[in-house]
Amino acid sequence: MTADTSPVGCVGVLLVATRGAGGPGEVLVKIRGGSESYLAFSDEPLPKGATVLVIESCGARSVGVTRWSDPFTGN
Repeated sequence: MTADTSPVGCVGVLLVATRGAGGPGEVLVKIRGGSESYLAFSDEPLPKGATVLVIESCGARSVGVTRWSDPFTGN
């Protein structure tokens, strides 16, 4: 993956909750002028609808995420 196409650093919303070590969820990420869905892995369970930040690429269509709150809006 090249830097300009990597989802790392992008913000997304969980479409399917993550289960931490129990398994992945699904995240819709705003990227390249549109939105794409990826399998989403997280260290702790995160609920559907949570805003997340992509922190790592785990393969072609899988990413690591963490809960995200915009520091400017608090959302």
